[in-house]
Amino acid sequence: MLKLMEVTESNKKSLISELKGRSTETEQEIILKVSNILANVKKDGDKALLRFTKEFDKVELKTLEVSASEIDDCFNKVEEEFIKALKEAKLNIEEYHNKQKTNGFLMTKDKGVYLGQRVLPLERVGVYVPGGTAAYPSSVLMNVIPAKVAGVDQIIMVTPPDKDGGINPYIGVAARISGIDKIYKVGGAQAVGALAYGTETIEKVDKIVGPGNIFVATAKKLVFGNVDIDMIAGPSEILVIADEKSDPSFVAADLMSQAEHDKLASSVLITTSKELYEKVEVELERQVKTLEREDIIRTSLKDFGIAIICNTIEECIDISNAIAPEHLEIMVDEPMKYLGMVRNAGSVFLGRYCPEPIGDYFGGTNHVLPTSGTARFFSPLSVDSFIKKSSFIYYSKEAIMENGEKIITLANKEGLTAHANSVKVRLNNGHL
Repeated sequence: MLKLMEVTESNKKSLISELKGRSTETEQEIILKVSNILANVKKDGDKALLRFTKEFDKVELKTLEVSASEIDDCFNKVEEEFIKALKEAKLNIEEYHNKQKTNGFLMTKDKGVYLGQRVLPLERVGVYVPGGTAAYPSSVLMNVIPAKVAGVDQIIMVTPPDKDGGINPYIGVAARISGIDKIYKVGGAQAVGALAYGTETIEKVDKIVGPGNIFVATAKKLVFGNVDIDMIAGPSEILVIADEKSDPSFVAADLMSQAEHDKLASSVLITTSKELYEKVEVELERQVKTLEREDIIRTSLKDFGIAIICNTIEECIDISNAIAPEHLEIMVDEPMKYLGMVRNAGSVFLGRYCPEPIGDYFGGTNHVLPTSGTARFFSPLSVDSFIKKSSFIYYSKEAIMENGEKIITLANKEGLTAHANSVKVRLNNGHL
């Protein structure tokens, strides 16, 4: 299933060039459709939301907001073991993200000079949550909990209604457990528009986070600047580094764990053992027949599955750094020995018993990660994603008297005489 490539000194550069990222350009037709939806929401508010919901979701709603009784009903529809597992996952995610909290600072200098920085939470955040077959309760926790830890005042969730005008019960349960303040039954680009511009019912937010289809992703890209967004996510990716002692059944299972997301998902094996690769191929064929999303997995592995044979684990990591994968597994005996060599990866999973789904659901690290090679410069969603920093400065009269001429010199050199003048009048006690 995996395309085989062997690294040599002569082909290394061309191989890396072939593997680095994929085009994430959006078709102009989709951009035009989304732009039209956003313009309608900006102009008509709730009326546009109800109209698009009827058109795209085939549901005629009278109200957009989800009531508390509807969420109560969600709890009656889901299994107790799911609720228990979700609550434990919440605790793990909270514990990890609490470690990310940062404080401001105050520094003092001579003659009455103070400088500092304040760390402030965003006031209002919108979380987009897909519905239907793409409903992921775990994503609710991953997007909401860091915002709660950061101290965001209000968190609003938007999610498409089901065919009966309700919401996915597992999403409803996750929303209450994670601490969502308000939920609205609206999806697609129109939901992003509502969060970005505000309507009669839905308040405008400062930032929009959460996964979605190409229309949602395009809408987020178009409203960026009016509001902040988390990132432009591409297809899911996994890169597994494995040595000759790795269990091929583990490797195969982990590669398929991402391939099942999407026919465009990318699964890459980099190994020092061609024999392991051959055993992994056998395991892929054996295991895929037992999985519900067999067709998606087969297509993904056929089109975007690659196995690369290297000489050393260090060389494996070198190629991985060039690819900058969303998920990186290092399946060796002493993985911590190699962690310091990893420069570019969204999240790293260490050892033979740490598959990527631990991070997706339960471990505590965030599963909202940079894709398409953007781990070179983007970070996972975190508490930092929901804060802003504000600087402050205080100068006493004595301090400006001592330093004013230097400031005037710098301002005049840039030709900004009004800047210089605002200092000069203070040096001259209000006289020009």
